[in-house]
Amino acid sequence: MESMYYVITWLCHRTCGHCYEDRFRPYHGDQLRQVVGESERLFRRIIDNFPERHTYLDLEDPDEQGQPKEKVGRIILAGGEVLLEPVRRTLLFPILDAIHSRYKNNGGAKLFVQTTGDVLTHRILDELLEHHVWQVSVSGIDSYHVGLEQEETRRRLVDKLTGLFESRGMQESTRIAQEAGEEETSHRYFSFFGATPDSWIGSLWPRGRAALNELSTATLKDNFCNRWSGALNFLQYRYSGSEVSIEPNGNVYPCCIKTKAPIGNVAEEKLEVILERPIGNPVYEALSMGHPERMGISQGWTVEKFIEKSRVTLPSGEVYQNLCIGCDRFHEEVLIPLVRQPTARKA
Repeated sequence: MESMYYVITWLCHRTCGHCYEDRFRPYHGDQLRQVVGESERLFRRIIDNFPERHTYLDLEDPDEQGQPKEKVGRIILAGGEVLLEPVRRTLLFPILDAIHSRYKNNGGAKLFVQTTGDVLTHRILDELLEHHVWQVSVSGIDSYHVGLEQEETRRRLVDKLTGLFESRGMQESTRIAQEAGEEETSHRYFSFFGATPDSWIGSLWPRGRAALNELSTATLKDNFCNRWSGALNFLQYRYSGSEVSIEPNGNVYPCCIKTKAPIGNVAEEKLEVILERPIGNPVYEALSMGHPERMGISQGWTVEKFIEKSRVTLPSGEVYQNLCIGCDRFHEEVLIPLVRQPTARKA
């Protein structure tokens, strides 16, 4: 698989109004222990169920015989904020070491750490590099983050972090995937992104606090499914373009936006088993092809009906339309009840 986006914790030091997941927030006392404890209990089982070899075949880069080249996949460890003290040593570093140990003699894996950037220090960066991190991705460079509302403030943070990264010999990368040949180099990389108007996430997913605060400007034209971090190509897990999202409890989703129901749980069974099961299912094949509007055709949901179901009236009275809403409705009205039917019959 080209990419696994593994959310290792819900803990965050921020409660951003544009966040796609309202579980990303500060936790204290018993709640903090519960949140961290869940991840601690399950991460080794989750990693044990990762593919034996974390590589993929690049369809856009054939060898001399015309066969797609095998390349090293990446595993992105994200939160929340994974660099916070309650999780950095108890979760992040052990997870990095466990993944490195699993793949170091079997094709390798590119380890990414995603952070908002504002808690990163020289000491923490040195520790990340010691724990085999290949790229640090700073995701909080936008005006939605408190303290970064002004462009000048964001620029100063980027300049500060760039100096920090470069002092450790790291190189900037603005590419989603590194080109062939770089896997074996000694270089490490850094990148910056955020929910800016010109970015792939600028219109904001209609999820979490972004939805509650009515901040998403996405329309029917914004097909999040048909792009990176959407469900596009998730069933072609042996090839380029494939990615899945994994929650701290092991739930697996075909997209980072997350469907209303997971497709399986990698703490309970192998990831390949989870991904093989929906192959040939018209619902998931439509998602994997980036056409969520066609996911319900086999269940009597025409494209016209799906688009109609993609419309919702917000608390403010405004009408909002996006295909993610239609996907939610199909899950709620058809797919989830359908999955529960066998259990209901047995009862």
